[in-house]
Amino acid sequence: MEGNIIDKKQLRKRQIQKLNENKHQVVIESQQLLEKLKKTPEWQKATSIATTISGPFEVATTPIIKAAQAVGKKVYLPKTMPKRQLAFIHFTSAEDLVESNFGIPEPVYDAGLVNQEPDLVIVPGLAFATDGNYRVGFGGGYYDRFLADYQGKTVALVPSVMQFEKADWPVFDHDIKIDRLILV
Repeated sequence: MEGNIIDKKQLRKRQIQKLNENKHQVVIESQQLLEKLKKTPEWQKATSIATTISGPFEVATTPIIKAAQAVGKKVYLPKTMPKRQLAFIHFTSAEDLVESNFGIPEPVYDAGLVNQEPDLVIVPGLAFATDGNYRVGFGGGYYDRFLADYQGKTVALVPSVMQFEKADWPVFDHDIKIDRLILV
């Protein structure tokens, strides 16, 4: 499909299949990506980070959360809100998470624990273009809406199966570039 533009919906379907077929590789590469993340100035300067609870075929985020907490960083997880918005809630324990409508563990909403300006957001996705730092996410537009107003730093951890030389998909005005792609 190199050189041709692919519909994002088709790409998502293809990527999820590829990721499921390459789970073991993603697990191995997750550790390498975490080690590279910890060496970045974005990570080292951040006192607060936002990440997700990873699904079975995504880059493992539990080690990221533990690494952040081990060095005193505050961790925030997204809570899906009405109108496809995200609220980042301070995370302290997995016991405090509930399953979202998407089947993903997320924090219970508490306005007092929201931080919409963490120092660093680790942005999830299914495909990342190394030529322009664009991504294809899961299709809800939650992160692009959040990132449109976010002023801090963004990184994405990109295993080889998610890496594309260029965006072989349509890139729209509302698609937000990631500041840094961390590659294996």
